[in-house]
Amino acid sequence: MIEGRLAAHLHAWLGRWPGDRPGLTVVGSAARDEPGWDGGLHRVLGVTTPAHGVLSVPPSSAAVVTAWLDQGRDPVGIPAATGLPGRWFDGVFRWCVAPAPLPDAGEWLPAGDPTVPEWLRPFGGDVLVAVDPVGGEHLAGVGVKEHDAHGRELAVVTAPAARGRGLARRLVAQAARRVLDEGAVPTYVHARGNTASASVAAAAGFPDVGWSLLGVETE
Repeated sequence: MIEGRLAAHLHAWLGRWPGDRPGLTVVGSAARDEPGWDGGLHRVLGVTTPAHGVLSVPPSSAAVVTAWLDQGRDPVGIPAATGLPGRWFDGVFRWCVAPAPLPDAGEWLPAGDPTVPEWLRPFGGDVLVAVDPVGGEHLAGVGVKEHDAHGRELAVVTAPAARGRGLARRLVAQAARRVLDEGAVPTYVHARGNTASASVAAAAGFPDVGWSLLGVETE
């Protein structure tokens, strides 16, 4: 059932899923010319498995990107080849079927609540916040990137003074339970060299199964 939600999410988000050939299938999607979860344009997005993948680009760039990859060229050069500004990103893409049975660590609040820390407000909707019960300081929080009706990406930040307490993994697991209860699939993305984020994801119930998120980040 969760795998069905994941497939529906990737199809809606990228414009096709799965790919129709080994390696990367390039698809021109109108979604790349429309605002994403943050109101910005995400012009190049892709997800790969060990066997195949889909790279979603604006329809006007599909032929150029397809030719670039068919010539065996490195995807890192796609921004320059297409004139789409930004830096190539290749990170780890995870999703959760069963969140770790960790105790809740935070409270859900509207992102616009005056007590919510500034960095969580751009996510909109509800955000998950852990607060020091004694001093009232914000210790950690999770924002939800609602990409479509089927998939929601979780992002977590912990204050430096609160690290090492297991708060991040508890918050991520708590947020994943809510996403699953609401009928969507929770996802989690991190840079390959971010071992701390990788540890949080694994401990919260998001295994690394060899999938990647590709994209062009604006600079």
